[in-house]
Amino acid sequence: MVQMPTHPELSHDYLPNYNVFNCFVQDLQNLGARNVCLMTDRNLSRLPPVTAVLDSLAKHGMKYECYDNVRVEPTDSSFKAAIDFAKKRDFDAYIAVGGGSVIDTCKAANLYACHPEAEFLDFVNAPIGKGKPITGSLKPLIAVPTTAGTGSETTGVAIFDFEDLKAKTGIANRSLRPTLGMIDPLHTLHMPAQVAANSGFDVLCHALESYTALPYNMRSPCPDNPISRPAYQGSNPVSDVWARHALHMVAKYLKRAVRDPGDVEARSSMHLASVFAGIGFGNAGVHLCHGMSYPIAGNVKNHKAKGYSVDHPLVPHGLSVVLTSPAVFAFTASMCPERHLEAAEILGADVRNVKREDAGCVLADTLRNFLYDLEVEDGLAAIGYVKEDIPTLVKGTIPQERVTKLAPRSHTEEDLTDLFVASMKLY
Repeated sequence: MVQMPTHPELSHDYLPNYNVFNCFVQDLQNLGARNVCLMTDRNLSRLPPVTAVLDSLAKHGMKYECYDNVRVEPTDSSFKAAIDFAKKRDFDAYIAVGGGSVIDTCKAANLYACHPEAEFLDFVNAPIGKGKPITGSLKPLIAVPTTAGTGSETTGVAIFDFEDLKAKTGIANRSLRPTLGMIDPLHTLHMPAQVAANSGFDVLCHALESYTALPYNMRSPCPDNPISRPAYQGSNPVSDVWARHALHMVAKYLKRAVRDPGDVEARSSMHLASVFAGIGFGNAGVHLCHGMSYPIAGNVKNHKAKGYSVDHPLVPHGLSVVLTSPAVFAFTASMCPERHLEAAEILGADVRNVKREDAGCVLADTLRNFLYDLEVEDGLAAIGYVKEDIPTLVKGTIPQERVTKLAPRSHTEEDLTDLFVASMKLY
């Protein structure tokens, strides 16, 4: 469930909407919560979205503890630290205030605290983990996103860096989906321009990948028991609606949201676009851009991401995803050229006289122009990778079959190598 507050008079100054937080504290009380875990990160812990939640919890006399040690781009180690925190306390509800890193960490803490006998790899996606189904119930979780990108408030997915393999993986099950998502546009006004851009690139690729994913009736395997079915079903008529709408909103508002942090309409619309794309890809799935992004982020060398206050090298998730997008969609277009041309048109290309066989090139060029306008780094080389790194990046992509198998076009290791080579330089 997603709730949206109304703001009759939005201003450029952040004004915490205490009525909104009072309502969701009442939601917690109605769910029977008596001892709440609030998760966030150290940067956000001092900002209005978190302080407003804490004030509302205190006002209603709700017992709570705050965990603010969430890592931006979480790892298995940071997940385990949050899980240990949750296991040692008897929480009956969770609140996650932050971006995807916070919400995903909170999902994992809730899951393993409710399954104390489970080993960490039991629920992690195969082939890295065992991919066991989640059979027990979880505690209520309210997600309050403060970025406009991951859509984690709508999905049953929690992503982390598996440090031993230097690649991202995750846990995917409908049980992880938050009970309630609180979408307040004022929460995004604090985002630096580069954070807004990278978050928006995640929305862009969620929409593009879910819209071009392998159709649901071509996906395999198709287990009879619903509990064994994957969280991602392939593109379908329902997810298509959300993906297309999100893409229209990205085309209209992303550049405005990046260039003017005070553009409340643009920041609000991108927040909504993140939700819409999240509903779409949370059902249909993503494919190669995301599958290839995990080793790009996991093998980061010394890249320092602008706008992020962290003490470790970082390739933000949205950036790691979008850098391969021109190469990926040039590669996949032959399987569903009409969808690729429609996407290009939504993003501003004139496709009236374009041949179907040119769909990939047109969408790739449209994406390059879009990224160039937003001053995105010029490919993987610009974030520290060299051609000698490509075998490692390919090796890190292979285990991501949970998403890569949803690509509309089958691919080999040689194909992946070619895609990474093509992504070394964009312009």
